[in-house]
Amino acid sequence: MTPPGPAGAPIRRTAAVLAALAALTVALLGAGVAQTGTGELRIPAAGTTSVLRVFVLVALAVHLGELAGVRMAREGPLPRRWSPAAALAGAVASAGLLVLFAAVSGLSLATVYGIREGRLLLITANAFALASLCAASRRPALALVPLTGVVCAEALRAHPEAYTPAIGTGLTVVHLTAASLWFGGLLHVLRTMRLRGGGRDVLLRYARTAAWLFAALVITGTCSTLRRLPLDVVLTTAYGRVLLAKLALFGLVSLLALTARRRMLRGGDARAPARIELGVLGAIVVVSALLTVVPDPHWLSL
Repeated sequence: MTPPGPAGAPIRRTAAVLAALAALTVALLGAGVAQTGTGELRIPAAGTTSVLRVFVLVALAVHLGELAGVRMAREGPLPRRWSPAAALAGAVASAGLLVLFAAVSGLSLATVYGIREGRLLLITANAFALASLCAASRRPALALVPLTGVVCAEALRAHPEAYTPAIGTGLTVVHLTAASLWFGGLLHVLRTMRLRGGGRDVLLRYARTAAWLFAALVITGTCSTLRRLPLDVVLTTAYGRVLLAKLALFGLVSLLALTARRRMLRGGDARAPARIELGVLGAIVVVSALLTVVPDPHWLSL
């Protein structure tokens, strides 16, 4: 266990730096490793795209989680807001994806703006920028409106198929929102507890919400997988391999969440398993970013 107080701060910072480097490495190399031996076409600039996608997903989670976490914290001191910087980072990452898309496709930015992918990236970048302004204002809750635009744009981008696109988009909207609230909400709750030197009531309120988020993730994740991934290519496609890694991490984070909840209900300190849970959720974010980059396997069943 990390020592409490100032003595444990250097250890936590070192662990955070090592975790960030590991996440960056997985994002840069993960898509290529997953495609090894599949015969699928290599995705241009897959590593850079994955890293930028990680920033987009983390920015969304931090901002949505902070909005929810403030309500869970209720009365008492709150940690410094990260949402303005997070949303700005999301805007920069989305703009980077737009420029990268233009460079890889060999098209001008003016042309890319007229393409579906380009328009959605532009919407995402502008929505994040507006959310950053809202977060820095006296009414930060207004950022929920542009963040809704980010979620919808990401859901539309993830489901370009012509068959029942509304169903796939709706599933992704719910899944992405629930995942962002789980990760971002837990981050803000743990920061609040650290600031207050306790705050078991805050974690308890979060745990009640997390139970519903877990159910939403299981249902939407299962439905999306059955729609998108033919069972006969689970092990022979990059998408299937990355999805298996995500499912393994999801199983681990579920056990950690149950452990934290059981310890909390027994009156114990649930912060240690909750911190580990947060780290595994971060790994899931990286793997989820890889899923948005590797080839869509659905065409194999056509």
